[in-house]
Amino acid sequence: MFANVGGMVDPTSPNVAALVLAAGSSRRLGQPKQLLPFRGATLLDATIATVRGFGLAQTLVTIGGAAPEVQDTVDLSAVQVVDSLHHTDGCSSSIVSALDAIDSSVDGFMLFLGDQPDVPRAAVDALLGVAETGAEIAVVDYDDGTGHPFWFSRSVFGPLGGLHGDKAVWKLLESGRFETAHVRVEQPVPLDVDTWDDYQALLAHG
Repeated sequence: MFANVGGMVDPTSPNVAALVLAAGSSRRLGQPKQLLPFRGATLLDATIATVRGFGLAQTLVTIGGAAPEVQDTVDLSAVQVVDSLHHTDGCSSSIVSALDAIDSSVDGFMLFLGDQPDVPRAAVDALLGVAETGAEIAVVDYDDGTGHPFWFSRSVFGPLGGLHGDKAVWKLLESGRFETAHVRVEQPVPLDVDTWDDYQALLAHG
């Protein structure tokens, strides 16, 4: 059992890492969404605070698009930063970049989106429950669809390392190659930000 201290592993909480994808170029928004003002800091600050609050073993954050500005603006002191050198190839490249940085002692990782600050603890707790049963992959079924976070056990790191493209994770989930567990959380999929309207909706949501 391990806990997050400065992004590294410490022996007090679940043996699971968190990987936050924050390397995108924000093409649809037209400016770095990681740096959008939100709750007195930035959108990425809010997401990191939420994820760290789950007390997982290790918290990694991938950066790429607007990396210098993100490093200058966002508080990354308590997480392990992974440079996604090929972030323009899609989010799968960020996952591939991070796999070697995941501590060898953890059993797997949960995949979070850097622009989704309101993931509920119920989703994380439910995924931890199925992870303990040995599930290789697990996803969350919300009221209006399937959403993040996702769970990936160490047994699927090999296939994850071969992913290419922006929707490759979803294609892996839908491929039928791995039995995927589903956990139910009775609320809408947490809001994320791809467009200005999405950002305004998130602000209105609080």
